[in-house]
Amino acid sequence: MAEKKATTYTLREIYSISHSTVQRLQKNLPVSTYTLDRLCKILDCRLDEVAEYMPDEAL
Repeated sequence: MAEKKATTYTLREIYSISHSTVQRLQKNLPVSTYTLDRLCKILDCRLDEVAEYMPDEAL
């Protein structure tokens, strides 16, 4: 995000990403595919640049 000059403030205020979603991103918690799509569009990047698949260890 730093390369694209995006901050948590701009995500919330300019792009209307909710505070709770920003917190989930900061804490590496799951977010929806809709949110991932929006982030890719905002940051003009690919999914693999903003997310990584991590399987559950219980499986």
